[in-house]
Amino acid sequence: MKRRLAAVVPALAAVAIAVPLSIATPAAAHASCGTTVSDKDSSSWGKTADGANERSGSSTSCTIKGVAYSTQTLDYHCYTSGNDGYTWTYLRNDSTGITGWVRDDLLSDGGSYVSCGI
Repeated sequence: MKRRLAAVVPALAAVAIAVPLSIATPAAAHASCGTTVSDKDSSSWGKTADGANERSGSSTSCTIKGVAYSTQTLDYHCYTSGNDGYTWTYLRNDSTGITGWVRDDLLSDGGSYVSCGI
């Protein structure tokens, strides 16, 4: 009996290690280039950016649509997670009328706290 157990234990250990490695993990949600969303964040508007690029999606590879400055009022709509590990806020620059995605670490208050759900 001990021999059988000695043969089975290493095999079970190998399976226990291999199974978690083979389980797929979901990709982070992000807004692909060209994605727009409705205004879900009813918080007040702020002047929180200082030369931050407004992009067409939640990635630095997406087109720059405009630049938000600290003198301009921004209306946050919602946020999502980018594939780069950062969160991004979709906003409207009320001074220019341009909408776009800005990485939250570039906004002095951290951006929107309302998820876009994407």
